[in-house]
Amino acid sequence: MKGLELCHKYFMTYGEEMIKKKFYSYRHKIAAGLVGQGSECFGFDDAISRDHDWGPGFCLWLDNEDFNAIGIQLQEEYEKLPEEFMGFVRKADISSGKRVGVFKINDFYEWFTGLTQAPENHKQWINLLDEYLCACTNGKVFYDPLGKFSDIRKKFLSFYPEDIRKVKIAAKCISCAQSGQYNFARSLKRQESFAVMYAQNAFCSDIISLVFLLNRKFAPFYKWKHRAVRELPVLGALTYEGIDKMLEQNDYQKKIEIIENICSAVISELKAEGLSYSESDFLLDHGRSVQERIKDNNVRARAI
Repeated sequence: MKGLELCHKYFMTYGEEMIKKKFYSYRHKIAAGLVGQGSECFGFDDAISRDHDWGPGFCLWLDNEDFNAIGIQLQEEYEKLPEEFMGFVRKADISSGKRVGVFKINDFYEWFTGLTQAPENHKQWINLLDEYLCACTNGKVFYDPLGKFSDIRKKFLSFYPEDIRKVKIAAKCISCAQSGQYNFARSLKRQESFAVMYAQNAFCSDIISLVFLLNRKFAPFYKWKHRAVRELPVLGALTYEGIDKMLEQNDYQKKIEIIENICSAVISELKAEGLSYSESDFLLDHGRSVQERIKDNNVRARAI
């Protein structure tokens, strides 16, 4: 059983009953779900995941006023819930920080984004990181009658404003060109083994991030990026399979060909979306073309 399903059933079995019996007058003010950094929140958990921070549990979110009124008591009651459910026991790792239990809504989002609410302008959006945005919008909300937690979540899930998406696409085009199309081959000629491997890994990570941006999805933490990209409709399978083949390949000339094939597919998509009109086969030139289409002057200046 996947952790997210287990946790949902655990909430339905014990969480709802606890809220109705102990906090009846607040039952319409408490949101519940499982969202955050655990592999189960992404649906990527497996048998290996169960050695720490995995098992029956859920998050409860309150606004500031309600947290001040019942937050401590709600956490105490949460901790009294059965430790074992359907044969599973949650194994918490203190070093990982708190992943389940009671949270203030604003504090939960602030921990991931530095903001207590969804961004309201380009300045707030531009410095946010995909992996943290992915972590605070993954998983599932089981119950949210008040809607405050979900309202913020929906605003994040609407994705970056288009100018911010373009600035991030432009930056990734340039970094992919530098690591994959330029420095990988040059480092290989110099027989700089560390630089070769670093350039390859940097390219793989950044091209996946670029494909996520093209799909208007937040890329997750590096551990899950390659696995997650194959699920994307736009270039997801091609990118996943290309990187798989490249990492298995010992022929460096074939690695270069794979890099160019992936870049060529990305360039075709950039042109199909009207993001670039360059005829170059070098992603750096397309990054500059994307930059030219950013409307906000202040945002455009951040693209390179």
